[in-house]
Amino acid sequence: MYAVVVTGGKQYKVTEGDRLRVEKLNTPVGEKVELDKVCLLVKEDGIVAEPDALSGVSVIAEVTSEGRRKKIKVFKKKRRKNYMRTYGHRQQFSEITIREIKA
Repeated sequence: MYAVVVTGGKQYKVTEGDRLRVEKLNTPVGEKVELDKVCLLVKEDGIVAEPDALSGVSVIAEVTSEGRRKKIKVFKKKRRKNYMRTYGHRQQFSEITIREIKA
């Protein structure tokens, strides 16, 4: 059984025991978080995709760590205008472990 959940504006395919990095959650490390925006649920007996049927489905995950991704460099330039800017960005993430899919 697996599910497709939405968190941080992105969709993730998850099964029990999966570890994945998502956009930073406002949950401390070690706490459990409930992901209730489920788009799709695939069970042994079929696929559930209707929003009414998925209203009671949720995914329980545990926040295992937090961190920052690798730095990306952003470079802007306008030719012949003597304009150049360079800056970087490091996106924060929360690493979660999927504990249970409640269907």
